[in-house]
Amino acid sequence: MAQAIAHGQAAPAPRPANGLLIAPILPTLLRLTLPNLAAMLVTALVAISETVYVGILGTTQLAAIALVFPMIMLMQMLSAGAMGGGVSSAISRALGAGDEARAEALALHATVIGAAAGLAFSLLFVFFGAAILQALGARGPVLEHAFAYSRVALTGAMLIWLLNTLASVVRGTGNMRVPSLTLLLAAALQIVLGGALGLGIGPVPRFGLAGVATGLLIGFGLGTLFLLWFLHSGRARIALRFAGVALRRDMFFDILKVGAVAAFSPLQSVLTVLILTGLVARFGTEALAGYGIGARLEFLLVPIVFAVGVASVPMVGMAIGAGNMARARRVAWTAAGLATLILGGIGLVVATFPGLWSGLFTQDEGVQAAARLYLRLAGPAFAFVGLGMALYFASQGSGKVLGPVLAATVRLLVIAIGGWWLASVAAPVWTLFALVGVSMAAYGLSTAAAVHFTSWQSAVVRGGHA
Repeated sequence: MAQAIAHGQAAPAPRPANGLLIAPILPTLLRLTLPNLAAMLVTALVAISETVYVGILGTTQLAAIALVFPMIMLMQMLSAGAMGGGVSSAISRALGAGDEARAEALALHATVIGAAAGLAFSLLFVFFGAAILQALGARGPVLEHAFAYSRVALTGAMLIWLLNTLASVVRGTGNMRVPSLTLLLAAALQIVLGGALGLGIGPVPRFGLAGVATGLLIGFGLGTLFLLWFLHSGRARIALRFAGVALRRDMFFDILKVGAVAAFSPLQSVLTVLILTGLVARFGTEALAGYGIGARLEFLLVPIVFAVGVASVPMVGMAIGAGNMARARRVAWTAAGLATLILGGIGLVVATFPGLWSGLFTQDEGVQAAARLYLRLAGPAFAFVGLGMALYFASQGSGKVLGPVLAATVRLLVIAIGGWWLASVAAPVWTLFALVGVSMAAYGLSTAAAVHFTSWQSAVVRGGHA
């Protein structure tokens, strides 16, 4: 700089300070969380609205959607939470280390991963969709309706993967506003179009569950096109370039070392729900539909924790890239405390007043009774879900996610072993719902222990290239 001044040249402008590295943690975390929370609440409203108009279609359709819903949420959790966290983590660590060129190259590699994963899901359900549903216990009219929904929603998986991947790229730069607004508008479209096509409004015929699924794909498709334009236009902090960037193995590894390992957590979560679904199905269609209503609330907690957790990923990642492990740790535990308070409050409300939730979807007393029973027994443990999932996201930012993934294994084992024993002694359905609460507590406490005892020091030493 001194030589430039001596030769009469203007000194380069100083690089602006990275607010995510120096700003107070809780206010910054809240500022980043709020846009995500608004988008996630609308996403939750989609699921509520969908269940409402599926309930209008009938109890058989409710049972069918209970079988398909975990697979839709699996795609969402894999693309937005697991692989999306790996994308945001890699980009934020690169930016924390001051390497914007690497961050831009990572954006292209992330897009390739999202497209490939979406295509793989589409092919899986094109060829094996009916067999998967039958393996889950779908028979007769339930199988027919479940297949009608999944044939549309699950074979269009690439749009879901691409939208969530591109949103994760933008979040990795610390920009929560644009991806949140995009998801909000996509969700609003899904509510309107899914309801219109599913139930039939005016000249629009009633397409049933296939129409509901079509609304989902239209909303996600338009959101994907917008984020592609936003990243390619240069309006984002980093640009998505399709030319002049060579695909490199180390770039894929930087994303996949977090995203691929993290993917085992939602896989285990969905497997846990599928095991429970199979166990509850033994008690009849009313119990299954009621459990589906109760379990859907648990799935809807994921977007709420996602809002907090995904805000912590770039904060932790940039701190790791800059070599500030102490700040990264403080961000992680602050996010965990916030998520625990939010989900704990929701859990206490629905455990005390379960009819507030179950009454939204059906007037069938048998279905409502099963849903109320589930919420009374599982609701008090929702706080542990908040604790565990928030630390899972924060660990993605650090690049050290194995511990939280193994904590999800603990929950799966509690459900699998405990459920097998309860089934072997012909225990009543309420014991299965109580087991859900026990498994949530085991998950949250195991995750907290894993994060506490896992060193993030090696990630700090390697910085943004960890």
